[in-house]
Amino acid sequence: MNRFFVSLTLIAALFVCFTGCSEDVDTSLRDIVVSANGSGTLIKPTETVQLEVKFFPESTTERDVEWQSLDEQFATVNESGLVTAVRKGSAIIEAKSKTSPSVKHRITITVLSPDAVFLQRSGKVEGVWPENAVVTITDQIEVEQGKTLTVEEGVTILIQHGLVGESQAPIEFFVQGSLYLKGTEESPILVTVADESLRNPQVNKYAGLWGGFVGGQNFQELLFEHVTVEYTGAMVRQNSPSVIHELNVADKDRTAAILTDNPDGKIVVLHSTFRYAESDAMYFMGGKAIIANNIIHTIGETDNDGINMKAGVEVDIAYNLTFSVNSNALKLSSSGQGPGREQVVIRAYNNTIVNSGWRRTKNLKGGSIFLEKNALASVYNNLIVNSKLMLKTPSLNNPNPDNGAAWGSVVDYNFYASGSQTMTVEELTKLAPSILTAFDGYTFNDPEYWHDWARYETDYPSMPLIDKNSLVATSAGSPDPKFVNFPFNTVPLHEDMFNTAWNFHVAADSPVIHGHDGYSPKKDGFTDESFAPRFGVGKGLTVDGKTYTTPPPSGHYGAFGVEN
Repeated sequence: MNRFFVSLTLIAALFVCFTGCSEDVDTSLRDIVVSANGSGTLIKPTETVQLEVKFFPESTTERDVEWQSLDEQFATVNESGLVTAVRKGSAIIEAKSKTSPSVKHRITITVLSPDAVFLQRSGKVEGVWPENAVVTITDQIEVEQGKTLTVEEGVTILIQHGLVGESQAPIEFFVQGSLYLKGTEESPILVTVADESLRNPQVNKYAGLWGGFVGGQNFQELLFEHVTVEYTGAMVRQNSPSVIHELNVADKDRTAAILTDNPDGKIVVLHSTFRYAESDAMYFMGGKAIIANNIIHTIGETDNDGINMKAGVEVDIAYNLTFSVNSNALKLSSSGQGPGREQVVIRAYNNTIVNSGWRRTKNLKGGSIFLEKNALASVYNNLIVNSKLMLKTPSLNNPNPDNGAAWGSVVDYNFYASGSQTMTVEELTKLAPSILTAFDGYTFNDPEYWHDWARYETDYPSMPLIDKNSLVATSAGSPDPKFVNFPFNTVPLHEDMFNTAWNFHVAADSPVIHGHDGYSPKKDGFTDESFAPRFGVGKGLTVDGKTYTTPPPSGHYGAFGVEN
């Protein structure tokens, strides 16, 4: 009887404890995950897909969400999460808790052409991938020397992620011949991962799910026109094609979205988007190139640059928009210079660089633009917005392929604009605790800025005077570039998710057009050797039988003037 009584007492006590403790369980919403519930995220115009939300913890009562399409021109979503495809393209759909707005999740819906056909390819390829095809790549793929592959408008290329086939390495699209990706504004080309569940920028923006495009030592021509490339930057392995051809080092390097090596090759990259990469967007070790009118965003979790140019390259970089590149939007260097690989020659003008450099935690090497190691560059009429540092030119007093930039370079007439917001992530302030606003970074006492112009005119009379005529923010928040739609003073400095609704055109009375406080963009003299595009009108680059020319410089800062 005593044991029976004790057992009942223990059971009653445990019941009371359990029910009492259950009242203390935190059921507040912590996370949500959106999925297509097996229906797939590839749909055709007018088709629908019902999205579902999983709530964590499952016991939460906070189950009301607000749905939004960030790209309504491609797909819409109603209040219950039903997505309707509009036209070919990619749409990011967001679900956000109504009671806890910071809890949200995004999924990408890809709208295919109504007449899409499905193909599967690997190994050696050539010929034509027809308009609107969906091509799944299941293993390493190569365009051989002397061969060509043309990818027509509207094609979707799906790359298998992970270690594949005999190589047991991530897929690289290796080109020793010529590759032409010929999208259009109305029907662009998309290159992404095959697994729909992985196309989630919130989770996998820096996952490096496949390698990238590689122009080898013998590639002839590369054309990227109206192409979106995403989720690149996989770590290379021993049998990666780029390792076998000695372009990367196994288990150390990550393949850029576009990596090139042949100084005699030709590269044209126009009206394209490079996003969600754990690697540089472009790393050129060779080639004559035009890089213009592109968008580059969400690059590198702890490192990596946007456009990285090395010896063996002659390039125009113009009218590009970069947002949240981990380190430098532009890294301009003639490292690797030697026999057969000449000094890099660069014209970089009318680019808009936003939120660059803040997420780098290794050192202060990255911040907006980095110019070094005998690079011969003209960098002017660029707009640098809310970035951590001004253009840096280390060892400028010692110009050679191991130290400073070439003294024939021009760095001037740029606009460094700073909003009033401050860096609030403590981990991102440790390198330089005094740099909390972009203005702090621009006025930081950094010897690699080389702004003591009066002394340098005496000590180094042939050295370029860096940013002497550039417009630098007079305070955090002033002058305001007056963008049509970009919250200049409120977008967090560490924000890395790009909003397609932003519009970086400016008002008619913007300092982007007219300058400020006696400083103004360069308005003329663009035919002078130091300012003229390398591949402008009268020269150009002929790729696939068509001559492409770099758009001429404009007399305003950045890539966008007044909207027509």
